[in-house]
Amino acid sequence: MSRARPALDVARDWGSEEGGAHVLHVDMDAFFASVELARRPHLRGRPVIVGGKERSVVLAATYEARAFGVHSAMPMARAMRMCPHAVVIPPDHRAYREVSTSVMEILGEITPLVEQISVDEAFLDVSGARRRLGSPTVIAERIRSRVLAEHQITCSVGVAANKFVAKLASTYAKPDGLLLVPRAATVDFLHALPVESLWGVGEQTQAALARWGLRTVAELAHADVATVQRAVGRAAGAHLHDLAWGRDPRPVSPGRVEKSIGAESTFGRDQHDLTVVQERMRGLADECASRLRTQRLVARTVSLKVRTSDFKTLTRSRTLTSPTDGGREIYLLARELLAGVDLRGLPVRLVGVRAEGLSDAGSTPVQPAFDGLDVGAGTSEDTGEGESAPREAVLAAEHAMDHVRERFGRAAIGPGVPPVRRAAPSTTHGARGHLS
Repeated sequence: MSRARPALDVARDWGSEEGGAHVLHVDMDAFFASVELARRPHLRGRPVIVGGKERSVVLAATYEARAFGVHSAMPMARAMRMCPHAVVIPPDHRAYREVSTSVMEILGEITPLVEQISVDEAFLDVSGARRRLGSPTVIAERIRSRVLAEHQITCSVGVAANKFVAKLASTYAKPDGLLLVPRAATVDFLHALPVESLWGVGEQTQAALARWGLRTVAELAHADVATVQRAVGRAAGAHLHDLAWGRDPRPVSPGRVEKSIGAESTFGRDQHDLTVVQERMRGLADECASRLRTQRLVARTVSLKVRTSDFKTLTRSRTLTSPTDGGREIYLLARELLAGVDLRGLPVRLVGVRAEGLSDAGSTPVQPAFDGLDVGAGTSEDTGEGESAPREAVLAAEHAMDHVRERFGRAAIGPGVPPVRRAAPSTTHGARGHLS
């Protein structure tokens, strides 16, 4: 998803020479919101926000909502105060993945050199497609037309000599636009921008550069490299100086593998009861595992994210001795990680489960157990009857759930909640609550 565009007009005609501009950056416009509008055309022209309930965050917003200051990652409660008449639509991640897959297939028909960098954006190297399909801008317009015709959503495309400049060009082409930055115009284009346009310049780096009087890309480019390094560090300083002169040698690398798959959920009310937190984790782990199996991936690391009522975020992770795509295995390990988190007596606002260290399931050997936790054999807590539950049987059941969901939707079936033998109630409660 695109970084917010600074209030600066550089989306002008920088020239028409396309000889050295063979890299395209394709970025869907307000992707999640656009997919929803394609299914609800009567909402076009109205402010629409994609997100959960008030305690969640904005996932996407139409440009009509953005005009009121609404943006992604903003708390929903704040977004609704800024734009109280907005239409709020709950997210449908399955639909977004389906559209994303289709769009990437369209790009793959243009050239095999496609590097997907998120669900809604990708780089293309079209140097080998020019003889067959025309100039880079002709190819860009072809992509934009097909995406609109097949999915009723728009995309913006930047065309430039390298990935960094192409991504900036697509940002300034938004929404629903095309911007060419010829190779010869690269430096002039960059030097018209504020320094925060450079990759890696967030608020802290921007402030550090400002202390040295470097507020524009041009000022940074003409500064001594040693000065920039003193401001932000040796490696970062050298990198930013290169970017300021348009130097980005990275090729378009196809075959990007997703680095992690995760899911998180904000509670409607802060939760002191950790059994409720665990049950939410069970569903999140199941969602992660289902997505792993859909993409034929396995994970070697499980990560837990917990946000307490004071908005402090705590993370824990553990690497498995054998990778997995099983929801039950992911859940049991996440539950162990939760037991090791010091919540400081505070209730839980948000919990998330993430599978990391991904690899292809077909080429990765899998062992029956991990980290000494006998998830393959099952435990009395998990079966409720003290009987063994073979790992193969559990995974077979989860694969069967995948088939049911594919036919009837994700809500048709979910992981079971086994009976739990509870100890006699205690007269005192520790700061971390009870972990069953």
